[in-house]
Amino acid sequence: MTRTPEEMKDLSLLGHKTAYRSDYAPEVLESFPNKHPGRDYFVKFNCPEFTSLCPMTGQPDFANITISYVPDERLVESKSLKLYLFSFRNHGDFHEDCVNVILEDLVGLLSPKYIEVWGRFAPRGGLSIDPYANWGKPGTVWEKTAADRLRLHDLSPELVNYR
Repeated sequence: MTRTPEEMKDLSLLGHKTAYRSDYAPEVLESFPNKHPGRDYFVKFNCPEFTSLCPMTGQPDFANITISYVPDERLVESKSLKLYLFSFRNHGDFHEDCVNVILEDLVGLLSPKYIEVWGRFAPRGGLSIDPYANWGKPGTVWEKTAADRLRLHDLSPELVNYR
Protein backbone atom coordinates (compact mmCIF):
# COMPACT_ATOMS: atom_id res chain seq x y z
CA MET A 1 0.00 0.00 0.00
CA THR A 2 1.32 3.40 -0.90
CA ARG A 3 1.39 6.04 1.79
CA THR A 4 -0.19 9.38 0.99
CA PRO A 5 1.78 12.62 1.35
CA GLU A 6 -0.58 13.57 4.18
CA GLU A 7 0.37 10.44 6.13
CA MET A 8 4.07 11.18 5.67
CA LYS A 9 3.99 14.95 6.34
CA ASP A 10 5.46 14.67 9.84
CA LEU A 11 8.49 12.63 8.71
CA SER A 12 11.51 14.88 8.42
CA LEU A 13 14.24 12.38 7.48
CA LEU A 14 12.80 10.32 4.65
CA GLY A 15 13.93 11.64 1.26
CA HIS A 16 16.33 14.21 2.70
CA LYS A 17 20.13 14.39 2.99
CA THR A 18 21.30 12.40 6.00
CA ALA A 19 23.03 14.08 8.92
CA TYR A 20 24.67 11.52 11.20
CA ARG A 21 24.68 12.29 14.92
CA SER A 22 27.87 11.65 16.87
CA ASP A 23 26.24 10.56 20.13
CA TYR A 24 23.02 9.01 21.45
CA ALA A 25 20.10 10.84 19.81
CA PRO A 26 16.62 9.49 20.64
CA GLU A 27 15.07 12.62 19.19
CA VAL A 28 15.76 11.38 15.63
CA LEU A 29 13.18 8.59 16.02
CA GLU A 30 10.03 9.16 13.99
CA SER A 31 6.81 7.22 13.54
CA PHE A 32 3.83 7.15 11.22
CA PRO A 33 0.27 5.74 11.40
CA ASN A 34 -0.27 2.00 11.13
CA LYS A 35 -2.81 1.31 8.39
CA HIS A 36 -3.68 -2.05 9.99
CA PRO A 37 -4.04 -1.41 13.75
CA GLY A 38 -6.80 -4.01 14.08
CA ARG A 39 -4.54 -6.83 12.88
CA ASP A 40 -1.75 -8.30 14.99
CA TYR A 41 1.45 -8.78 13.00
CA PHE A 42 5.17 -8.63 13.67
CA VAL A 43 7.65 -6.14 12.25
CA LYS A 44 11.27 -7.24 12.59
CA PHE A 45 14.45 -5.19 12.16
CA ASN A 46 17.95 -6.64 12.11
CA CYS A 47 20.91 -4.34 12.62
CA PRO A 48 24.06 -6.45 12.15
CA GLU A 49 26.37 -3.42 12.27
CA PHE A 50 25.45 -1.92 15.65
CA THR A 51 28.34 -0.33 17.51
CA SER A 52 28.73 1.37 20.86
CA LEU A 53 31.63 2.07 23.19
CA CYS A 54 32.60 0.36 26.40
CA PRO A 55 32.01 2.98 29.13
CA MET A 56 35.09 1.79 31.02
CA THR A 57 37.72 1.40 28.29
CA GLY A 58 36.30 3.35 25.36
CA GLN A 59 36.86 0.30 23.13
CA PRO A 60 34.24 -0.37 20.44
CA ASP A 61 31.63 -3.05 20.94
CA PHE A 62 29.94 -4.68 17.93
CA ALA A 63 26.55 -6.38 17.90
CA ASN A 64 23.66 -7.65 15.90
CA ILE A 65 20.59 -5.94 17.36
CA THR A 66 17.23 -7.52 16.57
CA ILE A 67 14.06 -5.55 17.21
CA SER A 68 10.75 -7.34 16.78
CA TYR A 69 7.40 -5.75 17.61
CA VAL A 70 3.65 -5.98 17.17
CA PRO A 71 2.52 -2.45 16.33
CA ASP A 72 -0.59 -0.77 17.63
CA GLU A 73 -1.38 2.67 16.21
CA ARG A 74 2.14 3.67 15.11
CA LEU A 75 5.09 2.21 13.16
CA VAL A 76 8.71 3.31 13.44
CA GLU A 77 10.11 4.94 10.30
CA SER A 78 13.09 2.80 9.25
CA LYS A 79 15.51 5.57 8.26
CA SER A 80 15.01 7.27 11.61
CA LEU A 81 15.62 3.90 13.31
CA LYS A 82 18.87 3.47 11.37
CA LEU A 83 20.05 6.94 12.41
CA TYR A 84 19.00 6.31 15.99
CA LEU A 85 20.92 3.01 16.17
CA PHE A 86 23.91 4.69 14.48
CA SER A 87 23.85 7.36 17.21
CA PHE A 88 25.09 4.76 19.71
CA ARG A 89 28.38 4.59 17.79
CA ASN A 90 30.21 6.99 20.13
CA HIS A 91 27.96 6.36 23.13
CA GLY A 92 29.53 4.68 26.13
CA ASP A 93 27.16 2.20 27.76
CA PHE A 94 27.16 -1.42 28.83
CA HIS A 95 25.54 -3.97 26.50
CA GLU A 96 22.60 -4.53 28.84
CA ASP A 97 21.99 -0.78 29.08
CA CYS A 98 22.02 -0.31 25.30
CA VAL A 99 19.36 -3.01 24.83
CA ASN A 100 17.14 -1.63 27.61
CA VAL A 101 17.48 1.97 26.41
CA ILE A 102 16.50 0.95 22.86
CA LEU A 103 13.47 -0.90 24.25
CA GLU A 104 12.40 2.04 26.44
CA ASP A 105 12.80 4.59 23.63
CA LEU A 106 10.72 2.51 21.21
CA VAL A 107 8.00 1.83 23.79
CA GLY A 108 7.85 5.58 24.43
CA LEU A 109 7.65 6.39 20.72
CA LEU A 110 5.26 3.67 19.57
CA SER A 111 3.37 2.23 22.54
CA PRO A 112 3.35 -1.09 20.66
CA LYS A 113 1.30 -4.10 21.67
CA TYR A 114 4.51 -6.09 22.16
CA ILE A 115 8.23 -5.48 21.57
CA GLU A 116 11.51 -7.28 22.16
CA VAL A 117 15.11 -6.20 21.67
CA TRP A 118 17.92 -8.74 21.57
CA GLY A 119 21.59 -7.79 21.38
CA ARG A 120 24.09 -10.38 20.22
CA PHE A 121 27.42 -8.76 20.98
CA ALA A 122 30.71 -9.95 19.51
CA PRO A 123 33.11 -11.42 22.04
CA ARG A 124 35.77 -9.30 23.67
CA GLY A 125 38.28 -10.97 25.94
CA GLY A 126 36.80 -14.36 25.07
CA LEU A 127 33.27 -13.58 26.30
CA SER A 128 30.14 -12.55 24.40
CA ILE A 129 27.11 -10.98 26.07
CA ASP A 130 23.59 -11.36 24.65
CA PRO A 131 21.10 -9.20 26.59
CA TYR A 132 17.39 -9.56 25.85
CA ALA A 133 14.54 -7.32 26.99
CA ASN A 134 10.85 -7.23 26.13
CA TRP A 135 7.60 -5.46 26.97
CA GLY A 136 3.90 -6.20 26.51
CA LYS A 137 1.12 -3.62 26.72
CA PRO A 138 -0.36 -3.79 30.25
CA GLY A 139 -3.83 -5.29 30.52
CA THR A 140 -3.59 -7.14 27.19
CA VAL A 141 -2.73 -10.66 26.09
CA TRP A 142 0.64 -9.20 25.05
CA GLU A 143 1.54 -8.49 28.70
CA LYS A 144 1.30 -12.23 29.39
CA THR A 145 3.13 -13.00 26.15
CA ALA A 146 6.02 -10.80 27.31
CA ALA A 147 6.20 -12.56 30.68
CA ASP A 148 6.06 -16.01 29.05
CA ARG A 149 8.61 -15.10 26.38
CA LEU A 150 11.05 -13.76 28.97
CA ARG A 151 10.56 -16.77 31.24
CA LEU A 152 11.17 -19.20 28.35
CA HIS A 153 13.59 -16.98 26.43
CA ASP A 154 16.72 -19.08 26.16
CA LEU A 155 15.54 -22.66 26.60
CA SER A 156 16.90 -23.47 23.15
CA PRO A 157 20.01 -21.29 22.86
CA GLU A 158 21.42 -20.52 19.45
CA LEU A 159 24.78 -21.77 18.28
CA VAL A 160 27.11 -18.86 18.99
CA ASN A 161 30.10 -20.02 16.90
CA TYR A 162 32.02 -16.75 17.54
CA ARG A 163 29.62 -14.79 15.31
